[in-house]
Parts: sequence; structure tokens; C-alpha cells
Amino acid sequence: MITVGTLVPYLAVALGAGAVAVLASRRRDLIQRWCAWAVGIPLVTGAFWLGAPGAAAVGAAAACIAALEFGATLRAPWLDRAALVLALLALIGTAGLSPGHVLRAAGAGVLLVAAVPVLTGDAAGGLRRAANGVLGLIWLAPLAATVRLGAVTLLLFAAVSIGDIAAYVAGRRFGGPSLSPLSPAKRWSGTLAGGLAAVGTLAVFGVFTRDLPTSLIIGLVVAVTVGAPLGDLFESMIKRGAGVKDTASWIPGSGGLLDRIDSLLLALAIVLLMSW
Repeated sequence: MITVGTLVPYLAVALGAGAVAVLASRRRDLIQRWCAWAVGIPLVTGAFWLGAPGAAAVGAAAACIAALEFGATLRAPWLDRAALVLALLALIGTAGLSPGHVLRAAGAGVLLVAAVPVLTGDAAGGLRRAANGVLGLIWLAPLAATVRLGAVTLLLFAAVSIGDIAAYVAGRRFGGPSLSPLSPAKRWSGTLAGGLAAVGTLAVFGVFTRDLPTSLIIGLVVAVTVGAPLGDLFESMIKRGAGVKDTASWIPGSGGLLDRIDSLLLALAIVLLMSW
């Protein structure tokens, strides 16, 4: 069984090792990113220690920030952003209080975000606004999985983050073919190295030696090796379409929250689907 208590020593060691690595790299962006982790990880870990209420609070806070960043990136009207935030909060609240009604909450959320442009009578851009709202809800809905997955969310975030750094370093070091036109700077060499580092992180955290369901173990491996890079590319597609580099600029070295959790979102969805 994976609990917050069993993960804390590993997270502490990972932060310490990360500090050594980023200082050795002398890269300002990586040092800034580590500083953001040093502040954020203890806060999030403390919240998860409180159990389902703490996990729901983390998911809700992340959903609000991410929804606002998503709306700003696509230049959506404030009413559309508010509807998306409300739909996500209702979904996360339902996941915590009445899990059997999650699908109903998701359906109601889709109706809400799609109805706003209709009710405002937007004949010119209503279809685009409705489509963007539904897309945002589907993309950010995996944050509701924090309630069900609990400490597994922390484990997944650690593995994805370490894999992301490994991919960044290896891609710059070894070069090679580009991964996708959506993100020309990313290389296959980096993606492979990142996947290995992420799986190695799962191994260090004891995923393969604990008495965990096989479906969960497979889900975690698929999530960090396939879901994480695809999630990153998905956000790159959205940003390129919107003509922006980052979704925000308030996190040093990372841009916005969406820039930090883009890989985690799809990874969470894969773990949830494969371990349901």
C-alpha cells in the first residue's frame, strides 16, 4: 500500500538529489524550478496527509488556477472561465462526497460550459467557445482523480517531474530526431531517457516490490512513459494554436501551473482508467 507517510522520505531524498543536480548544472531555469518544488512539495504533501479532504482541496485549488490559465491562454470571456471553474469544482466535490455520481457531475459540467455561449447569444464565436469549454473540462477533469488516488498522485507527480528533467537534459545532450512538430526542441533521445528515469523513480519508491494491484502497476508505467510525454505535447498544441509560449508567468522557471502539470494530467487519467 502507498501512503503519504511511506513517500515522505523518498520525496525528501528526491528534493535533496535534485538540489545537487540543478546546482551542478548551473542552469538558472532549473534552479528556479527546484526552488518552486521546495516550496510546493511540502505544502501539497501536508495537504495529502489530511486524507481525502486535503486531496480534494489540492485538486480544487489546482483546477481553479489551471482553468483560469486555460481561459486566459485562449482569451475566453470571463463568464466562460467562471463556468469552467464551477464545473470542475462540482466534479471534484462530487468525487469526494458522492463518487457514484461523478459521471452525472461531468455531464452537467459539459452542459454548463456549452450553454454559456448559447445563453449569451454569441452567433459568431459561440461554437468555438463551447468547444473550448468542453475541451478544458475534459483536459482538467483528471484533477478529480486526486481524491480517489490519494498518495498515488504524489508518487506520480514525482516520477513525471523527474522524468521531465531527465528528458530535458538528455534531449539537449544527445540531440537526435525531433519528437513532434508541436514541440521541435524535444527529442526522442530525451523522451526515452525521461521514460527510463520515471520508471526508475517508480522502482526506487518501491512500486514493483509492494503488494500493489497489477493493474495499478501497469497503469503507472504506461502513465509515466506514454501519458506524460503525450500530455506535454497536448499542451504544446494548445499553446501553439493560441500563439503563446507559456500559459502564465507566476511560477519561477515553469511559467504557469498548466506548464507544470501538463504531463501529470494525462498520466492521472491513464492511471485512473487502468486501475478503476
